[in-house]
Amino acid sequence: MSNINEIAKLAGVSRATVSRVINSKGYVKEETRQKVQKVVDDLDYTPNQNAIYLKNGETKTIGLVSPDFSDILSHFLSSFATIAKKYGYQVTLLLTDYHQESEIEAFQKLKQKQIDGIFQIVRSNEWEVIEKYSKYGPIVTWQRVTSPKIESVFMDHYEGFKLGLDHLYEKGHREIVPFFGIEKSLNTVARYKAWQDFCQEKGVALQAEKSRYNLHTSTEGRELARWWEAEKEKPTALLFPTDNVAVGFLAEARERGISVPKDVAVVGFDNSSIAELFNLTTID
Repeated sequence: MSNINEIAKLAGVSRATVSRVINSKGYVKEETRQKVQKVVDDLDYTPNQNAIYLKNGETKTIGLVSPDFSDILSHFLSSFATIAKKYGYQVTLLLTDYHQESEIEAFQKLKQKQIDGIFQIVRSNEWEVIEKYSKYGPIVTWQRVTSPKIESVFMDHYEGFKLGLDHLYEKGHREIVPFFGIEKSLNTVARYKAWQDFCQEKGVALQAEKSRYNLHTSTEGRELARWWEAEKEKPTALLFPTDNVAVGFLAEARERGISVPKDVAVVGFDNSSIAELFNLTTID
């Protein structure tokens, strides 16, 4: 393969001049530029991008780590990748399927300098495990975390969950059971606190024994529909951790002849496009 030394020799110029022409940086006389460009074209020269990354110490690639490719992720990824491109970065999606080992493999890419940084949607490992990789590059998460090593971008989950609970109460429901995502996450802690405060404020029973944690998939939503059908004392309203879990419940409920909201009211969380398809009440 041709290289800059060969181009410089054939064009009768220095390596620095060739570099300025190839990278369109710095002043070069037009006559010289055309001479160098002709040699480049004749040799069909393409810069070795890996060598450039190695020299510059960066890959211009951000890893987006997610347990799955959900509907809400598609909207986020589209916006994220568009903004990243404006700054000259590519985005690579690293799916973990909620497996801790797969998540570690994704972070190993940061350690091995295959990516420059990581944006994490939902973690599978403990934060203490993930923090160890912060010395290899920046890590930002969509989850709420208090850490000196990991930046966090998150919404007010207390207020969001409270909106759903208040809405159901205004609709006349008093037997309300919410479900949650990762049990130890600060977002879940905030949502649970909203539930506690709501029950105390409204004087309704907090039925903690009926709630569930670590719910993420539509399949788990289907399981909840079967659980609800089997319950002797059924709650009249359910608040789900995500739209994905909620629509799983709706799909199973429809197959079992359970009427929503006549038999049981359902509220999701995210306002994803799938919520519109299922005519699901959801938190934006």
